[in-house]
Amino acid sequence: MKKFLILSLSLIVLSCNNPQPTATEKQEDQKWTWETERFEKAVNQVRAGKDLTPKSWPNGAKVAVLLSFDVDNETVAWWDGEPTISDLSRGEYGSRVALRRVVDLLEKHEVPASFFIPALSLHLAPQMANEIKRLPRHEFAVHGWIHERNTRVPADKEREMVINSKKMLTDLTGETPVGYRAPSWNFSAATPDIIKEVGFLYESSMMADDRPYELVINGEPSGIVELPVEWILDDAPLLNPRGSSYANPRELLEVLKDEFDVAYEEGTMFLMTMHPHYSGHRSRIVVLEELIKYIKSKDKVWFGTHQEAAEYVKAEVGFD
Repeated sequence: MKKFLILSLSLIVLSCNNPQPTATEKQEDQKWTWETERFEKAVNQVRAGKDLTPKSWPNGAKVAVLLSFDVDNETVAWWDGEPTISDLSRGEYGSRVALRRVVDLLEKHEVPASFFIPALSLHLAPQMANEIKRLPRHEFAVHGWIHERNTRVPADKEREMVINSKKMLTDLTGETPVGYRAPSWNFSAATPDIIKEVGFLYESSMMADDRPYELVINGEPSGIVELPVEWILDDAPLLNPRGSSYANPRELLEVLKDEFDVAYEEGTMFLMTMHPHYSGHRSRIVVLEELIKYIKSKDKVWFGTHQEAAEYVKAEVGFD
């Protein structure tokens, strides 16, 4: 365990000491002078492959509803250097209060969810594992080591963190995670090969579609199911009262209903990303319950975990 903690501290220093190039530093890289091959190489690192939408979802359902929670807690406080004690206390609210409130709501409505957890977040509050296990269908999945910025980490260290994150979640939950979501939904050039090497069933960070699809890595089908996300369906930018994109939770509820309605009409998938330290607050959990009630008022709706959805589409549609 000491090795894990030393690794996390070294990554904090690495992130702080390796800032991204400024706009001035990049100004000589004039993209209008690039050869077309350079653009092709950039976009072909990760692309959307075969559409994996089944003809129907489990039990003949018309739409799949996948609720996911990124249990970041204190880890996001280290994004921009050393956090304040106040920042860390806000993260602790996620494990101390908000997660219980979220799990209570899901248990009340018998709705399963996928919990993507940075390894250090679970290490700091290992009791969260038993809290989540109150509903046996809930799923644990990998969400980085300390919510690191993948693009600022050397490839060998990123690989080590993904492997160690999977191991720590396995040790602390007793379940081996089969899914990966990149911290901040951000891949480095090395990430695609790493998640393929580690053998994840599915990935959930890309935004090329509203439907499940096969991930194509460097022009080659990967055999990995992509369950795409979208900022419109993420509470972090919209429910952070200190953010620049803050939205009234009641107004956000109407957007989410509209998103679900179109997914229902199209017979595809409605996938939400939430964070307990945002959505687990009192005025937010009320809105989440209203959304669940609205969705459950429709016929032929299937609530599943990301793992269940990935296994289902792989069995129903499969890869070429």
